[in-house]
Amino acid sequence: MITQIRVCLVGAGRAGQLHAESLMQHIAEGQLVALVDPNYTTLEKTAARFGVESRFSSLAEAIDRVSFEAVIITTPTFTHRELAMLAAAHGKHIFCEKPMALNMEDCDDMIAAVDGNRVLLQLGFMRRFDPDFEAAAARIEAGEIGKPMLIKSLTHGPGLPPPWARDLQTSNGMLAEVNSHDWDTVRWLAHSDLQCVYAQVSNFKGDQHRVTSPQFYDTALANIRFESGTLASISGVCPCDYGYDARVEIVGEKGLLQIGDVRGQSLVICTNREQGLMTPIFRSWRERFASAYVREIKHFLQCIRTGSQPRVNGHDGRWAVAGVLAATMSFLENRSVQISEVFERASAAREVSR
Repeated sequence: MITQIRVCLVGAGRAGQLHAESLMQHIAEGQLVALVDPNYTTLEKTAARFGVESRFSSLAEAIDRVSFEAVIITTPTFTHRELAMLAAAHGKHIFCEKPMALNMEDCDDMIAAVDGNRVLLQLGFMRRFDPDFEAAAARIEAGEIGKPMLIKSLTHGPGLPPPWARDLQTSNGMLAEVNSHDWDTVRWLAHSDLQCVYAQVSNFKGDQHRVTSPQFYDTALANIRFESGTLASISGVCPCDYGYDARVEIVGEKGLLQIGDVRGQSLVICTNREQGLMTPIFRSWRERFASAYVREIKHFLQCIRTGSQPRVNGHDGRWAVAGVLAATMSFLENRSVQISEVFERASAAREVSR
């Protein structure tokens, strides 16, 4: 059994730095041996921060020059397919940040490459490794609240997404870049696959932030029906001004479960009568899910060591992408969309490309 997994990190931005910190400070069974980023300034800054000597502008160069067992991909969504296919072809296990890809065809290609080369693929749905979410899932599985009837999930983020993430051509908008975790969470907790989606979006703050991307939206609401009959809603706001907020409520046949709190701490402060009572709020996703980010990478490395399958894989990533595509089709065409339509369009697109 391999005792320490050598890792190449592809992407030296915020998410990449978070995973680098996990590997360098919290996970003894992993070793960060190479860093890849086409942006020289970002690459040098992050590599210097974590003391990584092997620095490359491309994954192909890293594969040629350094020995490692796994890659962690934290680059923009439209690069995921190419990077995952290359890694799989060279026998590297893959941890890929969400969203998995831009479309179903890319997801299918990634899954086929992983299966064909007998390597592992884990998706970066860190909420599955958060203690509160894990406890809620276990209680639902045990039948404590009965069959889930209604699930409400929200993610509201304080920062404006980067330009590529605002454009439907290079991402899939906020419903993908911000709310991918919600798509995975509601399906996970419902214990069922999506059946149909109806979504609406609005743009409240684009002008003040000088956003010119076509069809940009900063507020979204998606309503979902699962094959089991469970209903769900996903709300997204980004940017929101009050902080980072991620919560879920599940109404079951026998009870209620609530996950998360708008408060970052149970602390309450009162310094004067005019200001009144105050309580801290989470400032970022890195703060809210700090332990979950460490635990998901530990799980990934443990799966490599033992040869077991990750608890969240390419098929889970594929379903989240399907939900996003259905929601996008819904608000663009102003109608409810069956998930089967997404799969049918993907099949038609693949036939045309042959």
